Amino acid sequence: MDAKTEKFLKAFTEKAASLGFDDCKIAPADSIPEAESRLRAFLDQGFQGTMNWMADTAERRGSPGSLWPEVNSVIMLAMNYGPDDAPENHPLAHLSDKGTGGISVYARHRDYHDIIKGRLKELASFLVSRAGGDVKVFVDTAPVMEKPLGEAAGLGWQGKHTNLVSKELGSWFFLGSIFTTLALPASGSERDHCGSCRACLDSCPTDAFPAPYQLDARRCISYLTIEHPGPIPAEFRQAMGNRIYGCDDCLAACPWNKFASAAREAKLIAREDLKNPKLTDLLELDDKAFRKLFSGSPVKRIGRNKFIRNVLIAAGNSGDPGLLQKIVQHLGDPDATVRGTAVWAFRQLASAEIFFRQKETDFPAETDELVCAEWGDQT
Repeated sequence: MDAKTEKFLKAFTEKAASLGFDDCKIAPADSIPEAESRLRAFLDQGFQGTMNWMADTAERRGSPGSLWPEVNSVIMLAMNYGPDDAPENHPLAHLSDKGTGGISVYARHRDYHDIIKGRLKELASFLVSRAGGDVKVFVDTAPVMEKPLGEAAGLGWQGKHTNLVSKELGSWFFLGSIFTTLALPASGSERDHCGSCRACLDSCPTDAFPAPYQLDARRCISYLTIEHPGPIPAEFRQAMGNRIYGCDDCLAACPWNKFASAAREAKLIAREDLKNPKLTDLLELDDKAFRKLFSGSPVKRIGRNKFIRNVLIAAGNSGDPGLLQKIVQHLGDPDATVRGTAVWAFRQLASAEIFFRQKETDFPAETDELVCAEWGDQT
């Protein structure tokens, strides 16, 4: 590397750090040749569930060059969102209080897409102004294989839970990328440091890992609470516990998190009202209140009905009959999935006598087949 390039890369890295990025590495655009076949194997097994967009964009997702033929280098950026060391901020603190709901650490404040996209654009402008070339920036929403590219660039390695792990940042960081037509020096890939550890695999409440380095999204609580439409399959409801948006169990289990630090970006530090919120309050949310509470949060994108579905499952798992009055309010909800989940939650907490009394009131007027099945299921 000549002195001019070295000087530029130093300035570029410093600019990235000033914009809140915690690591910055570079990979050649052709550095993930195995990604396409691995993606195809994932899709062939149906592990994507209802995320049909993964199959629809598989060809472009297979390699950066398929998405943008002119790209020569991919700059991968990491932004830390780690929780601090306070006990109440632990990613799994909600599990010890079944009257609360657990929201994944990444979603407890502002939507990371909004934060990172703007920073990437500013950093890309800096790149063009200093070195020329054309650029494109991506944050999660485009068909880009961020995790394989992050590994190829040296940000970390894909652990057995399939997420990227860093020796410096642990598991708590977002990824962003800048595609450029410039041929920049590669940083060098990172090797796997998981060894014989199985902590992430063994921590999964729903056995979503058929093998190390493989994820069946159809069994993953993050997928079930965020992506899955309609009723949650009955086999996963009790295992969900009080996880109402996402799941951090496999990330929190990773021993490399002992090196992680708390987020520096103020907009990624958890809001107090989104740390283990009370189920009794969440069950009161109508659409307007839901939108207000989660304004600017990634939670907002799943909509009130899907969110209340998740909260009702948590309520059913709470063991608290005091929530029955709040659950009853949802037995007449306009949304069939909410109604059906409310029936399930009511059954978990009510005595047989109270349940059948309620059934006599609500079941005769029910027309949805799936909700009727919830009322009729005696298991």
